[in-house]
Amino acid sequence: MEHSVIIFDTTLRDGEQSAGVSFSSEQKLEIASQLENLGVDVIEAGFPCSSPQDFECVATIAKEIRGSTICGLARAIASDIEVAAKALEGANKPCIHTFINTSDIQIEHQLRMTRQQVLDRACEMVKRALTFVDDVEFSPMDATRSDLDFLVQLVREVIAVGATRINIPDSVGYALPSDIASIFSKLTGSIEGIDNVILSFHGHNDLGLATANSLAAIQNGARQIEGTINGIGERAGNTALEEVIMAIYTRKANFKCNTKINTQEIFKTSTLVSRLSGLAVQQNKAIVGKNAFRHSSGIHQDGIIKFRENWEIMNPSTIGIPSGTQLVLGKLSGRNGLRQHLERLGYQLSEEDLTRVLTAFKDLTARKKEIDDRDLESLVSSNAGGITRVGWEIISCQVFAGINIIPSAIVKLRSPDGVEVVDSATGTGPIDAVCEVINKIVGYTPNLELFDVHGVTEGIDAQAHVVIKMRLNDKESLGKGSHTDVVVASAQAYLSALNRLIS
Repeated sequence: MEHSVIIFDTTLRDGEQSAGVSFSSEQKLEIASQLENLGVDVIEAGFPCSSPQDFECVATIAKEIRGSTICGLARAIASDIEVAAKALEGANKPCIHTFINTSDIQIEHQLRMTRQQVLDRACEMVKRALTFVDDVEFSPMDATRSDLDFLVQLVREVIAVGATRINIPDSVGYALPSDIASIFSKLTGSIEGIDNVILSFHGHNDLGLATANSLAAIQNGARQIEGTINGIGERAGNTALEEVIMAIYTRKANFKCNTKINTQEIFKTSTLVSRLSGLAVQQNKAIVGKNAFRHSSGIHQDGIIKFRENWEIMNPSTIGIPSGTQLVLGKLSGRNGLRQHLERLGYQLSEEDLTRVLTAFKDLTARKKEIDDRDLESLVSSNAGGITRVGWEIISCQVFAGINIIPSAIVKLRSPDGVEVVDSATGTGPIDAVCEVINKIVGYTPNLELFDVHGVTEGIDAQAHVVIKMRLNDKESLGKGSHTDVVVASAQAYLSALNRLIS
């Protein structure tokens, strides 16, 4: 029978523990509001006793957010629980989340307590929290490194005193999916009444297994998953909620469950958290990375064009990506991908023109990693649409220029009948020197009436687009050239215009 997995978001608490991250009160409220739009069931708004600011943040979110359960974290210490309860007074659905270390290594070396003392403290603080709120989550911290029999005993006793949620945290990201399966199977098979509480999992990503472990927990009885947007958090981060959500969405038949998440708000939420946290999303990160729905291989682009599902298991619109699938043009792109991209820009090229543009495109990709729409428009302008191709061609161009150096150029051209000619000249600058060489080789000296150059795209690898207008006697001609080298672009434009004149 299909059930709904509860999504517990701790971006504002565990996520803020990312090194270098500190949300302001206004930013926390903005993120909480977006989490509510996303459909998150529980928002862990902060750790109220950690600072007066965090107390105020939790109190504000508790008053403003009415749809999601608002949770405050507290150590298994009476004063922590009282402060958390105070901060949550305005909440429509409050929850106190209390925790204590339960692995032998942390009991001995951090708490310096005995197992029995831990057991007694846990039960005492759960009961105390229940005097303030009806919903209390208990976490045995470092559960995945705890003695399993002790873990079962502890969970059984906190349930007996009234805990409503039991969270099993992999606090140091140590567990494997098989470990999680064993722990959850043991808990569900050993504890009477565990079906009456919400069994949860909280993963850390130290071994890159947080999402896999969360899914293993779901398959073995977990009804709640805790994590953060973009997987931010302490050390290597937490379970990335968007990954768990979309795994359930995409492989519903395998998990036989769903979530209440509005998936179309995922990308917007990810972008907001990235902007406010200052933590950029890894480009190839699953679901929300820049490259998650971008295709650069020619084989993949061809498959996407024919049928999107050839290479995509999710539709980018499902998570709210406004641009949808993107075919990224680069050195691996093929003819079909280029054609489709040009058609999207409104260009219907003949096979001959497409071949010329493809040749120029491949030449550009050797110098520029990614080609955008403006690059393509420039390539089409320079290589298609009836531009005269018969005439002189540039084979090579070399210039010498600098401070206290007379600008000079060496240019090799191929004549219309296939003869290669090399010459050199000086000029007032490198572009003037190149044009002087071209004039010498071709045998014409036209008047230059317009020389316009601008960057097609941004960045140091941007293409320069040059437009030249020249006049010879009563004839006028226009030439265009594009290249990442402004001198070469100018030479292309100059020779293009000159070919038109002499033809």
